Amino acid sequence: MPITTCVFDAYGTLFDVAAAARQAASEPAFAAIREDWPILAEHWRSKQLQYSWLRAVTGAHEDFWIVTRNGLDWALEKTGHAGDAALRERLLALYWELQAYPEVPAMLAALKQGGLNTAILSNGSPAMLQGAVDSAGIGDLLDVSLSVETVGIFKPDAAVYDLVGKHFGCARDEVLFVSSNGWDAAAATGYGFATAWVNRSGEPMDRLPWTPAHVLTNLTDIPKLTGL
Repeated sequence: MPITTCVFDAYGTLFDVAAAARQAASEPAFAAIREDWPILAEHWRSKQLQYSWLRAVTGAHEDFWIVTRNGLDWALEKTGHAGDAALRERLLALYWELQAYPEVPAMLAALKQGGLNTAILSNGSPAMLQGAVDSAGIGDLLDVSLSVETVGIFKPDAAVYDLVGKHFGCARDEVLFVSSNGWDAAAATGYGFATAWVNRSGEPMDRLPWTPAHVLTNLTDIPKLTGL
């Protein structure tokens, strides 16, 4: 069936998760992370994801904002900045103002002009997603932001991917699901979505039972994948 609905993961896909640490490092008050902010950002993101998986498999679900804070606390300790309360608060505040990648507005506009449904499907809480969408100024280009809080479990549980069909009334093979996380795109492939992995950093393919249908370096060509 033709693609009618294009669904995006949020963090790392539409929104640059490294932007918070990058911005803080550029500010004089936080010169302590000027050299190691990329490592801090990497640890933060890695632990954020790891904690979501562990909570999913153990049934210990919690709001993604708490998971995000937990991941940051681990990353700050790992990089030797655990005692800097001001830095912690600044990084958390900046996470609500993440920048969208440069190609995002034009890409989403092309999808909407082509008549497709557009959505976010994310581990983020509704409030977090609204903050990111508002900060990026892309709210008018999205039909809905779907949060795992509706089902109380993180991706890649199938109940999360079910939210798309429930909201739009579409079949699985009408959906193009786009994620910067290889494991997310792979799981969505297994679920039955058409998939695209946005592999911005050139990571190896995850060794999983499924592989994404498309691998891209950015989001520019997403409209072409839908047939536009």
